[in-house]
Amino acid sequence: MAQVVVMGGGVAGHTAATFLKNWLGKEHEVIVVTPNSQWNWIPSNIWVGVGRMKKEDVVFPLAPIYNEAGIVYKQAKAVAIYPEGSYEVSKPYITIEYTSKDKKGQEEIVEYDYLINATGPKLNFGATEGLGIDSQIGEYTVSVCTAEHAKEANEKLKDIFEKAKNGKTQKILVGTGHGTCTCQGAAFEYILNIEHEARRFGIRDNLEIKWISNEPYLGDFGMDGMHLGSMGYVMSSKLLGESLFAERGIPWILNAHTSKVEEGRLEYELIDGSKGSEEFDFAMLIPPFKGVDLEAFDKDGNDIRDKLFLPNGFMRVDAEYEPKPYEEWKASDWPSTYQNPYYKNIFAAGIAFAPPHPISKPRKSPNGTVITPAPPRTGMPAGTIGKAVAHSIANKIKYGESGKLRAISMAQMGSICVASAGVGFKSGQAISFTVYPLVKDFEKYPGTGRDTSRTYGEIGVSGHWLKLALHYMFIYKAKLKPGWTLIPE
Repeated sequence: MAQVVVMGGGVAGHTAATFLKNWLGKEHEVIVVTPNSQWNWIPSNIWVGVGRMKKEDVVFPLAPIYNEAGIVYKQAKAVAIYPEGSYEVSKPYITIEYTSKDKKGQEEIVEYDYLINATGPKLNFGATEGLGIDSQIGEYTVSVCTAEHAKEANEKLKDIFEKAKNGKTQKILVGTGHGTCTCQGAAFEYILNIEHEARRFGIRDNLEIKWISNEPYLGDFGMDGMHLGSMGYVMSSKLLGESLFAERGIPWILNAHTSKVEEGRLEYELIDGSKGSEEFDFAMLIPPFKGVDLEAFDKDGNDIRDKLFLPNGFMRVDAEYEPKPYEEWKASDWPSTYQNPYYKNIFAAGIAFAPPHPISKPRKSPNGTVITPAPPRTGMPAGTIGKAVAHSIANKIKYGESGKLRAISMAQMGSICVASAGVGFKSGQAISFTVYPLVKDFEKYPGTGRDTSRTYGEIGVSGHWLKLALHYMFIYKAKLKPGWTLIPE
């Protein structure tokens, strides 16, 4: 019997674990190690953050699902990886520390034949002084990165709306909290939903809503923007983003690195080296991501983190990591099997794998400050990669050395994105767009780097209905309801 351990129970990890168990059956063991007791459909957190959904609408407990599926579930955080085993334990293993109430703090060894790192990101609030919701780091901004964060954000937003109802002008600032952030899309959705709710409550005139981002232009999203086919024309995501904000009276600050946050005020540096500040009554700023804190040791107890991880904590896979000028970057630099080059039974999926370079052109200010969006790897790409890695491991377990690895690069992968621009059966809107490929390939698609016949978008109420449908469909799938395998990633 083979043992497959999946570290992480988010989109990538949950997808990998459930498909593996479905394909391998009772003959082999699938173990999920995650510190979380609940699964979260993260794209709907923005609706929790404006009070249009409850936290309970976007989460569900993992234990009953895994118990029914025959997946071993350990509510714990992974601490260290021993890919060669040790003198005490012959097989490869990880050490874990339980986070569940009944075993909190207890440590355990979990052996594996194959290991999937799907731990997702560590929310690196500490990268910017004063950023975040933790009083030990900074408690001046809110977040929508988790369901609980979004719930707390809504509580504070309600206070802002109440003051606006009483005629007091309030300043709202939404965007990124560091020069290297990713997930601009979540902040983009959130600011549009705040603006929509402000109009719904009749308080828009009493709110000053502003955007601040590390993007070089609106609509970059860490993907170097998009050229969207629409109604026979090709429109840039820059034009779309600027139109949406201009129509809603939202000014923007771009090419910005948020360098310090304090109560009601933040400082930032622009790409030209100049500095400025903004005052706010409410700020939702996405933190930068880094890999979770994991140690790694060889059989003799020597530190081998450099074999498994890059300095940013994300896992080293089959990518081209050698530094080279931006002009020499290629689509082929990106990984396709997500297999660690030193330990072939270890894979990474979703945000946990280390990308070889940004997708957007790297930029630094004259002061040496990096102001470049990191590449996104959330949502559909995370699920797609999780399933591909599961397929590779299932093949290896079933067919041995002849089992083929499932290869799918982000330079050969498309994605469908639906970004909410306000909730409402008749008044709600969303931007729906497809991107192919996610990583630009200028050799295959000269000019734009993408296939404009497969990269297109539109905005309208139908997009909102689609996003709402996806909310229920993917929670249905994640709960392993009948026919769940037929629902695409």
